[in-house]
Amino acid sequence: MDQELFGDLLQSLKEAKAISRGEAPVSRRFKVDAPDAGAIRERMGLSQSEFAHLMRVSVKTLQNWEQHRRNPTGPAAALLKIVLASPEVALKALRT
Repeated sequence: MDQELFGDLLQSLKEAKAISRGEAPVSRRFKVDAPDAGAIRERMGLSQSEFAHLMRVSVKTLQNWEQHRRNPTGPAAALLKIVLASPEVALKALRT
């Protein structure tokens, strides 16, 4: 590995360690709002079991999302955003 690149990586790790210990300020923070699965489901007028089946997740997973014990991530979060933006198209696509 290039010594300059290694030096940069080592410095980054040292900075991350200092930040995690509270010894250095965070340079930037990103906040990603998780879609509200319960509100989306209610807006569509579906039961928990119907919506869980539609999303291809267990009812327990959906309940965890709705009670904010867990947040949907990755493809599930993206799918919830699509359902929110265009419920008719999403329903048509997901029910086939």
